[in-house]
Amino acid sequence: MDIKLIKQVVDLMKRSDISEFEFEEDGFKLRLSSQSAQAPQAPQVIQAAPAHQAVAPAPAAAAEPAAAPPAEEKGILVIKSPMVGTFYRASSPESPAFVDVGAKVTADSVVCIIEAMKVMNEIQAELGGIITEVLVENGDAVEYGQPLFKVKTA
Repeated sequence: MDIKLIKQVVDLMKRSDISEFEFEEDGFKLRLSSQSAQAPQAPQVIQAAPAHQAVAPAPAAAAEPAAAPPAEEKGILVIKSPMVGTFYRASSPESPAFVDVGAKVTADSVVCIIEAMKVMNEIQAELGGIITEVLVENGDAVEYGQPLFKVKTA
């Protein structure tokens, strides 16, 4: 199982009411559990080993520090990633990018797609203005809350 996929599941558990997750494939078994759905905490890896081996519970991985936010600029807002996944600027490799620098966006304008767990999620600007900078490269992995675009407002 890909570590990137495990990180996505952990993030999903943090943001939802999921308190347990279990997965088994080709003799590999993974079980994640958080202590309480009402008080979300970092999920703990209970078992992550080939199904025929027993393993003692492992402590949860320490949360990685978030990237430093870009310097505040007057009249500039940032569109942030609402989830963990893979960032795509267009709906397919042959299609033009949803937005480029200089593009005018409204609150319901689709600015990119983030693929998470094999689901393509269209991300809307949720604000109006002009795109001044694209902060992520096409195909890059993004984290929850990571800045994606800078937008100049009024």
